[in-house]
Amino acid sequence: MPTPDTIDTGPEFPPHVLREYALLADGERGALVGPHGDIAWMCAPRWDSDAVFSALVGGSGSYAVTPLDPRHVWGGFYETGSLIWRSRFITGEGPVECREALAFPGEPDRVVLLRRILATDCPARVRVLLEPRGAFGCDRSDHVRRHHGVWTGKTGPLNWRWAGAAAARSTRAPYGGGELLTLDLTVPPGGHHDLVLELSPNTLPDEPVLPDTAWAATEASWARSCPTPPETIATHDAHHALAVLRGLTSGGGGMVAAATMCLPERAGAGRNYDYRYAWIRDQCYAGMAAASVGATGLLDSAVGFVSARLLQDGPELKPAYTATGRAVPSEQTLDLPGYPGGTDRIGNRVNQQFQLDTYGEALQLLAAAGQSDRLGSDGRCAVQTAVDAVEQLWNRPDAGIWEIDDRRWTHSRLSCVAGLRAVAALPGVGRELARLTSLADTVLAETSRTSLHADGHWRRAPDAPGVDAALLLPPVRGALPGSDPRTLATLRAVREELARDEYVYRFRHDSRPLAETEGAFLLCGFMMALAEYQQGHTARALRFFERNRAACGPPGLFSEEYDIIQRQLRGNLPQAFVHALLLECAARLSDDPPPPA
Repeated sequence: MPTPDTIDTGPEFPPHVLREYALLADGERGALVGPHGDIAWMCAPRWDSDAVFSALVGGSGSYAVTPLDPRHVWGGFYETGSLIWRSRFITGEGPVECREALAFPGEPDRVVLLRRILATDCPARVRVLLEPRGAFGCDRSDHVRRHHGVWTGKTGPLNWRWAGAAAARSTRAPYGGGELLTLDLTVPPGGHHDLVLELSPNTLPDEPVLPDTAWAATEASWARSCPTPPETIATHDAHHALAVLRGLTSGGGGMVAAATMCLPERAGAGRNYDYRYAWIRDQCYAGMAAASVGATGLLDSAVGFVSARLLQDGPELKPAYTATGRAVPSEQTLDLPGYPGGTDRIGNRVNQQFQLDTYGEALQLLAAAGQSDRLGSDGRCAVQTAVDAVEQLWNRPDAGIWEIDDRRWTHSRLSCVAGLRAVAALPGVGRELARLTSLADTVLAETSRTSLHADGHWRRAPDAPGVDAALLLPPVRGALPGSDPRTLATLRAVREELARDEYVYRFRHDSRPLAETEGAFLLCGFMMALAEYQQGHTARALRFFERNRAACGPPGLFSEEYDIIQRQLRGNLPQAFVHALLLECAARLSDDPPPPA
């Protein structure tokens, strides 16, 4: 066992703006790669486990592949239809590339992180640093050993193994850290060098992963899981959105809302949450988007996960679950600084909420599966369960799509109307047709009686007179016709009151300018594109679509909000429902538009 020395370990890795992070994901967990080749975030072994690399939120632990030339600039790209990322650095000596991925599809209890350093026509000189630190940096690595050129160790309950770094040195990490492995490596022109990191709470297999085998399997799995979608107005971006959604979806079907936690929507505002869980609504959006491009694998995952939760919990359906279908833990804080402007909040208060619209979104998803002939017996039972729940609960106050105070939110009720009408339109409904139609009519009539503004547009709630951008979506989903005066008035009100330069905000918080209260909501921008297209306003729809799909960084990842003043991403990354609506827009806006209203 080498004796640790204390040396200069090279660059530190402070947080960067979110647009500079790329995502690696294998369905069971995700990692963010920063612009200096640093893995700034990764939870192990699962999405909602403690982080083993947590510099993103002020924790410890590092795994970086960085050019030795300090004068370098960063870039990169995804290999098409995958989350295989190529970091590309331009140095004074020439380009340096690092191909990186989580072996795909991931095993539930073992992380396999692949990194391949590539030299082109000049040598690639890099420094590699590794210090796994479990429990958000609290657990040092110990029992660090090198045997036959392979390093092993433990951090808390996790066993780890690192192959490809036989010449690494064990050093003392700064700032009270444990053992840090460092390796200065030169790859000759035209060559490559593989590094493979494995982590698991279980005993690792006797033999390390063979990199060539793992890379070939990962490439083949991505090609099978994420085939090129039909031609759309943005086929490349649609394909990338499919890859992101697939990367966020576990083998059991649950899709997390985002890979990260507690990244602030606005600095110092306290709006930062843990999104490493599967929201029913988000999964429904993703499933419907998948159906629009014939991505049956993602559609089946969404239908299976949502159906199982409905059959399990019925009228007690929670808005969110872990990716494995368990209860979301309650909020708590850690002793970490958090991402700048945020705090270190984990868990989510959503576990105490009732959100009526999830039943409506679930019915819309199940109807989309029925239209694709992919519903199945569990799905048909789930339809009945959701209809029964709507019948029982539709007039109960709920937290709504934006998860705030309990009211009779208009969007929630109209989402249920859309879901009931979508299911009623399926073939073979039979005697249920009258019940579905009558219930939809009853909910719509009461909502219209209590929640219609004097100007003719939908109010947010009976006691909330403002307009809400979420109200654009139910008519698109079939709650009422696009030509209905209430639909037209609501679209007009959102356009006038909540849209600025083709960005759209959720609702008015107060009398301040919209951009001073929160970022533009990219989900709402894509909703606006769909709503304008429904009216035959093709040019307007395309302007909203193009503006919002450009609100990302070089890796093409979208967060929840976009700060239009500073042109920065805000909130957790990547936000699944934004990618879902981009995908659906790319498909829908490629169809022949309806006649103008």
